[in-house]
Amino acid sequence: MADVKTAAARPSGSAGKPKNSSNFMTNLLVVVACIVLGIVLYKFVLGNPSNFSDPETKEKSKNALGTMYSGGFVVPILMATLLTLLSFIVERALTIFKAKGKMDAGEFVRKVQYHLANKNIEAAIAECDKQAGSVGNVMRSGLVKYKEMTTNHDLDTEQKVLSIQKEIEEATALELPMLEKNLVFLSTISSCATLLGLFGTVMGMIRSFSAMAQAGAPDAGALASGISEALINTALGISTSFFAIIAYNFFTTIIDGITYGIDESGFTLTQSFAATYK
Repeated sequence: MADVKTAAARPSGSAGKPKNSSNFMTNLLVVVACIVLGIVLYKFVLGNPSNFSDPETKEKSKNALGTMYSGGFVVPILMATLLTLLSFIVERALTIFKAKGKMDAGEFVRKVQYHLANKNIEAAIAECDKQAGSVGNVMRSGLVKYKEMTTNHDLDTEQKVLSIQKEIEEATALELPMLEKNLVFLSTISSCATLLGLFGTVMGMIRSFSAMAQAGAPDAGALASGISEALINTALGISTSFFAIIAYNFFTTIIDGITYGIDESGFTLTQSFAATYK
């Protein structure tokens, strides 16, 4: 996680573009790698001849892997979607759990309040280093400005409080995008995976009824087999969407808690300074 104190000293306009470009390329590489892996799994794992009674035509599946292979060209797309989802779940979990820090936000704020009440700013800054999360980063940035304002005799108390508040807002603006980054992939997959699954099912149904029409005589067994293969796409799409929704809601709940901790820490600093240095 980037050091807020260092980042806040940079001009806000120029530092973001190279990083955003790097993030885009990294995300693009992840998506492309998942697509390639999905195709490989479809062709060589699901399409392994041992999964079929007739290895040459690959029409009669012997197990679930063979049945999934029979779902058609949408199956590798859905597998790539699932792999992409898992990749970003792991990435978001590592980032967000690190952002939570090593100490509960409420306990951390209480410790900082105690040190500020005793006018021990250095001890409060040390608590921020121990917390090592987004709340600690924002609080540390505010405390540095807090310490600076205690020796400033050119501004009145209200101006000093506003200066501290502005520093906290700048630090928060650097932290929140890092927390919310890539959540758009989870929300997009949660919506699109089901639609992809339904699309694959419709295509499978079209193939099944078309084959039955060409055969002339209705074959209930062949029709039932075709429908079951088509529904594989729906099952893959719905399961992928389910995990995406659960992951998205789980991460946004944690982010809301971190955001609340950041707001609480900012309120603590400004109120403490206003009360202590009137």
